[in-house]
Amino acid sequence: MSFSELGLSPKVLSAIAAAGYTTPTPIQLQAIPSAVAGKDVLGIAQTGTGKTAGFVLPMLTRLEQGRARARMPRSLILCPTRELAAQVAENFDRYGINHKLNMALLIGGVSFDDQNRKLDRGADVLIATPGRLLDHFQRGKLLMTGVEILVIDEADRMLDMGFIPDIERICSLLPPNRQTLFFSATMPPEIQRLVDRFLKSPTRVEVAPQATTASTITQRFKWVDGTDWDKREALRELIRTSEVKNAIIFCNRKRDVDVLHKSLVKHGFDAGCLHGDLDQHTRTTTLDGFRGGNIKLLVASDVAARGLDIPDVSHIFNFDVPVHAEDYVHRIGRTGRAGRLGASMTLVTGDDMRILGEIGKIVNAPLEWIGDPPPADAGARRRRRGPPTGRGEARGRPQRGASRERQARPEHRQAAPALAEAVAAAPIMPAPQAEVPAPRQARPATEPRPPRNRDPRRARQDAPREERPASRARPERVQETGGEPHGRPQRQRRGAGREDGQEVVGLGDHMPDFLKRPIKQPGS
Repeated sequence: MSFSELGLSPKVLSAIAAAGYTTPTPIQLQAIPSAVAGKDVLGIAQTGTGKTAGFVLPMLTRLEQGRARARMPRSLILCPTRELAAQVAENFDRYGINHKLNMALLIGGVSFDDQNRKLDRGADVLIATPGRLLDHFQRGKLLMTGVEILVIDEADRMLDMGFIPDIERICSLLPPNRQTLFFSATMPPEIQRLVDRFLKSPTRVEVAPQATTASTITQRFKWVDGTDWDKREALRELIRTSEVKNAIIFCNRKRDVDVLHKSLVKHGFDAGCLHGDLDQHTRTTTLDGFRGGNIKLLVASDVAARGLDIPDVSHIFNFDVPVHAEDYVHRIGRTGRAGRLGASMTLVTGDDMRILGEIGKIVNAPLEWIGDPPPADAGARRRRRGPPTGRGEARGRPQRGASRERQARPEHRQAAPALAEAVAAAPIMPAPQAEVPAPRQARPATEPRPPRNRDPRRARQDAPREERPASRARPERVQETGGEPHGRPQRQRRGAGREDGQEVVGLGDHMPDFLKRPIKQPGS
């Protein structure tokens, strides 16, 4: 069956012929007729089977009639990553060459102003990541009540990246009478719950068992027992001994992507890197260079594992075994696309034995090993990080981070016996006696204890009354009409004039006579 029998419009068929395609893939053959008829579609297929064209071609056919209004797109395509969204936009440019449809791409890392201008002009096709789409909606720049067709691409990847709550919110903002096209490589329970909630009697299209690898890919594994330095050396040896035209090298962590990229460049390899912390311009430039053949090796995190259409990748190297077995399927699916031959090689350490068992169930075939397979106790071994510095070997014990080759050197094996002979031949010297301090002598009972450093005010209060120092005398108040003191006895200083009978001299005895004269009142 050809594309002309699937109900596509003449403009779309002309664009397909110009792109050089003549025969639809199995998922396109089953999904396109139902999508053109306006039915909901649930597509389950492994990566690289042509899912993107399976919803782009019927969308173009259905959108030929009508025109978009400002800020009200007619169709919406949700993608988990910027790279996948940009790739879908390229497919619309390729197959919609004969259409006058406006398209807007809403992804992070791009100016809001440019995207707002496209929305104000009216978008027939809106391709977006969930986060940036909700940003525009919350700013009041976007209305989604006119969406006729919704496409959710790589739904299981949406689940892995935590976008399911955003997907549920976006679906609640769309009109209920829309058409929904739902594509996923696997169907975990969370994805099945979304299907049951938002799809109405969908046409189920499944062209391959879930989470299976393509038969055109040769899969091999290599056991590495050592440090990260040993893993990088093993990877470089695999690249040198394989006929690599171009390759993608996957790491689990973004930090390892940067370290491995710098190591490959240092050893003379033509390599670039791609992960989520890079800005959009750098990510786009790197992908364009890899597609154009200017970059031979692309070190990437799982951001590049899903949906990227790089048609002619010869090799996939897994520097790290993925955390989830399903991600292994998507990683190696970047090669062997559209019936081409491909090869994948995975480095395995003691930390990866559990996941390796799950991968073996997906492959459903004996694993092929490069060199010796893992030993029986491989699951108990743990990978050591860091370069073999060799520190500590002078003491007769191998360094914790040293490689097994350095630990097995003859000079290190002979160090322990030589050291034992030297210790045995050395004369036995008596151990030095430690000096014992003299015991403290007891203070005689008659010797008074030294005074403590206490507050002077506290010391004055604790002293006997006869030994307390005399306080300063307070001056007596003098009446205004005379120099006589008040009718109360004058206060005496403490401890003064009590034993000798002398009176305390007051302030009035020292006043000059002119101050003691009475004050004349006016009129007297």
